[in-house]
Amino acid sequence: MPDQKKWEPEFQKRLDRHYDELKWLYSELYHNDQQAFEYFCTMLYEYYSKRSKSLREWDQSREATPDWYKNNKMLGMQMYTNAFAGDLKGVAKHLDYLEESGVNYLHLMPLLESPEGRSDGGYAVSDFRKVQPEFGTMKDLADLSAKCHARGMSICLDFVMNHTSEDHEWAKRARAGEKEYQDRFFFYDDWEIPNQFEETVPQVFPQTAPGNFTWCEEAGKVVMTTFYPYQWDLNYANPIVLNDMTADMLNLCNNGIDIIRLDATPYIWKELGTNCRNLPQVHTLVRIMHMAADIVCPGTLLLGEVVMEPSKVVPYFGTLEKPECQMLYNVTTMASTWHTVATKDVRLLRHQMEAVFALPNQYTFLNYLRCHDDIGWGLDYDFLDQFGMKEVPHKKFLNDYFTGKLENVDSRGELYNDDPRLGDARLCGTTASLCGLEAALYEGNKDKVQKAITLDLMLHAFLFTQSGIPVLYSGDEIGQLNDYTYHEDPLRLEDSRYLHRGDLNWDDVAKRKDPDSIQGIIYNAIRNLEKIRASHPVFESDAEVWVMEPYNNHILAIGRYYEGEKLIGLFNFSEQDQTAWINESEPYVDLITGKPREAKAVGIPGNSFAWLFTDFNH
Repeated sequence: MPDQKKWEPEFQKRLDRHYDELKWLYSELYHNDQQAFEYFCTMLYEYYSKRSKSLREWDQSREATPDWYKNNKMLGMQMYTNAFAGDLKGVAKHLDYLEESGVNYLHLMPLLESPEGRSDGGYAVSDFRKVQPEFGTMKDLADLSAKCHARGMSICLDFVMNHTSEDHEWAKRARAGEKEYQDRFFFYDDWEIPNQFEETVPQVFPQTAPGNFTWCEEAGKVVMTTFYPYQWDLNYANPIVLNDMTADMLNLCNNGIDIIRLDATPYIWKELGTNCRNLPQVHTLVRIMHMAADIVCPGTLLLGEVVMEPSKVVPYFGTLEKPECQMLYNVTTMASTWHTVATKDVRLLRHQMEAVFALPNQYTFLNYLRCHDDIGWGLDYDFLDQFGMKEVPHKKFLNDYFTGKLENVDSRGELYNDDPRLGDARLCGTTASLCGLEAALYEGNKDKVQKAITLDLMLHAFLFTQSGIPVLYSGDEIGQLNDYTYHEDPLRLEDSRYLHRGDLNWDDVAKRKDPDSIQGIIYNAIRNLEKIRASHPVFESDAEVWVMEPYNNHILAIGRYYEGEKLIGLFNFSEQDQTAWINESEPYVDLITGKPREAKAVGIPGNSFAWLFTDFNH
């Protein structure tokens, strides 16, 4: 144990709570390297000592209510700083708008220093201690965080822990031949071992960045680059990497970041002869980082980016006794939702929701319709096969549908990483454009505009009916359309994800005040859904949730029950009017209209929804 004579009692108490497990896991991972472990503990105290008085008070309030993030009032928004308001100071100037919109969880997309043109959207970090100059400074980030906290808002930032940019100080010194720094990455003298890795490790971007290794001319060696050649994988088998990367994470926490999004979490441990995904050591590393945050800054949550099917996602929650990530993305539901928009058939989505609802309700998912990334069609094709939906032709159908190639389809998106041979392209586009609003406005067809808005709002109602934290993608709240100007930017034109990463149009935001404008209709309807959700305990994450049988494969029916309140959510994915053949005896109220409505043979207009509510307490 390091010298503790000068350690504050509060820190010592937190360390003691985790010490035995922390030492055991660390020693197992690093072969009883006591010196490295003592350094790790001393480093934790260093960052605890640097934590400001206001952040320590924030920690104490969070410790007093550890489930603060699980209530029905949580609403997230994901944004690019430059697209939303130019820079961090600009974001701070628009906090009134975010507060008006009900947002209390703000996810800022990567904004740490990255080389222009070789940043992968900010995911190739050259300095974890500096903000990209055009966004501001680390002080600007800390100031924004403080202003968010003053309004009860949490702030989330990506922590890219799998790799650094090739321009990172470690990479520069490794390139110059310093073995100490080469040992922080995966360097090999020739292609023998890299070729052995390639036999079992899948490629992430086989079209745009084939292979998992790159020849480094300056060092005269091969380096592992799982994602892109300019992103060098870190070697977490070296304790220096874990120690220093944890310090970088805690530095962000000390600048007010209280939700850390662990990027590419399943990839962070590499082992020859495996697929280098989801290895047991990954969970050890995440658990260690969870305990580090608990000790230094217990107001902090870990959000794991695990873009995989539920069976592989759930282990990243850890256990009740030994938690890892407090929150994970519900990516499969997102993809299944868009599949249902195209097919009008809810059977896959119903199957997916049954799997999610069967999980313990202490698991907190982040739910979303769209995000910064593409839509990958990682669907349950074994389940779809029974309906004659084969993987390759079905993916082609989905992509043809959402790129508007099919007759009488108004969705407008673009493909990402198209592989015609495997038919494995992914999809890009804003929610509104994928719902058909862009095409309807282009045609000047008012009926189609109304139809697109109805679908957009139904999808948001479905989002808010799920347990967990709903996260809006900036611009979706006003029905923002695709931005095709990226085609004119040489640094972006190869990446179609910029289609839905356009700048927020503040003139359009101002139109939300006009109830007859498209922006006003969408904004006010979504805001009404948020207020309803926040005002009824039946939307709490602790509620019992189940899939109901409406005897109609166009309608998804969800039941919720909590402390005497019951909700029935009915979502019609067909363009035609449909009937949910349910037969509930209690007296219900339609939460949207406020009027009584029987929950018997409920008619739902095309692409619309109903929230039926009853309260057994009255």
